[in-house]
Amino acid sequence: MNLFCAIDLHSNNSVAVIIDHQDNVVFQRRLPNDIEVIRSALLPFQADLHAVAVESTFNWYWLVDGLQAAGFELMLVNPQAVQQYKGLKHTDDVSDARWLANLMRLGILPTGYIYPFEERTLRDLLRKRLLLVRERAMHLISAQSQIWRSTSQRVDSTELKRAQPELLKVFEHPNLRRALHCHLVMIRSLNEQIHMLERQISQQMRFNTAFQMLLTVDGVGPTLGLTIALETGDITRFPTVGRYASYCRCVNSQRLSNGKAKGQNNTRNGNKYLGWAFVELAHSIIRHNKTAHRFYQRKRAQRNGALATKALAHKMARACYYVMRDEVPFDQTKLFA
Repeated sequence: MNLFCAIDLHSNNSVAVIIDHQDNVVFQRRLPNDIEVIRSALLPFQADLHAVAVESTFNWYWLVDGLQAAGFELMLVNPQAVQQYKGLKHTDDVSDARWLANLMRLGILPTGYIYPFEERTLRDLLRKRLLLVRERAMHLISAQSQIWRSTSQRVDSTELKRAQPELLKVFEHPNLRRALHCHLVMIRSLNEQIHMLERQISQQMRFNTAFQMLLTVDGVGPTLGLTIALETGDITRFPTVGRYASYCRCVNSQRLSNGKAKGQNNTRNGNKYLGWAFVELAHSIIRHNKTAHRFYQRKRAQRNGALATKALAHKMARACYYVMRDEVPFDQTKLFA
């Protein structure tokens, strides 16, 4: 375990660098993005490698999956947290990869969680559903706008979502009918795909304990429950509830110097899908839970509605952490104690 490998991954090639415990370069080569070629190049060093570091760029799946399947230990690097010191006269792909290998050698490489393959594919399937829902919303809004500006009639989005052919009767002109028909066809198609994805995801998650426990939380339905469970992954990777709340973007960002506030750090650190989910949960539980509603009204009176929602979202993130970690039903008496 005296060798440290890092790969600077690009869209069409990669640069692999291996160093020893004294920072001597043992291997350095630009390789095509072919898993067999990369695997063969690293194979002679596998027994002595501490790990292989790969940045979490947009195309890291194939490389990490392929090397893990070959028995390599992988580290997924957070590129936002890795910065070389400024002022260097020359940097290139080799120096970038070597920098990552050095951070690994020193034990200070900032890494992220690597979702197991099956869990990741299911999580990405849920993200695909969200993409389709947003696309459907775009067609719904456009169809509503067309009807409203052409006839002064306002059609409810629930009625439009059913995309019945009778809606075409609002127009007499064939061009207007054709334009609306395009929207209705797309909405029907998207409805079908969304429902198909929901069935498949629910079927695969029906025995997931974390998901089942989340459904006991007031305001959590299947969509929010699936989002929280799948985006969280293994809850034990968060040693404290504070770490989890921060990952869910429910904790304020601060930069302090000499006891004084100096602005904010990166407020986008964390999981945007969980950030969305807990804000949605906060809006939902206000309608379903009187205690949560009173908490929200008290915070709103002190500050404003947006901060009150954020405070409630923070509380719900903490509650869901314990529900998933301890595998126990939701208990509101503990939440608002």
